[in-house]
Amino acid sequence: QVQLVESGGGLVQAGGSLRLSCVASGRTFGAYGMGWFRQAPGKERVFVSAINWSGSTTYYADSVKGRFTISRDNAKNTLYLQMNSLKPEDTAVYYCARSRSMNYRDGYYYKPDSYDNWGQGAQVTVSS
Repeated sequence: QVQLVESGGGLVQAGGSLRLSCVASGRTFGAYGMGWFRQAPGKERVFVSAINWSGSTTYYADSVKGRFTISRDNAKNTLYLQMNSLKPEDTAVYYCARSRSMNYRDGYYYKPDSYDNWGQGAQVTVSS
């Protein structure tokens, strides 16, 4: 069981930026795809972004495309989400998660069931 710990959340004004980090325990971080999901109050958890094991392939939800950037540093066991031009509707708890696969060959990078380890979440609040 890998442990994932998110950090970097906070309160920011609309138009501002935040960078989330997710540090993973263990030695297998570089062997798996990773993803970010978010959950707003009263809503279901939804896909934000994903990245394959090497960082060569990335995926984004339409709602964040062009504003968010996912990246990873396998030497540091760390996943990042750079969030720019934040909007009030980006307010949510953000979760990082480890995929069950390296490259999302089945194409289901957006499904929560494709991930088997989750962090505790980081609150992001964007004020208008």
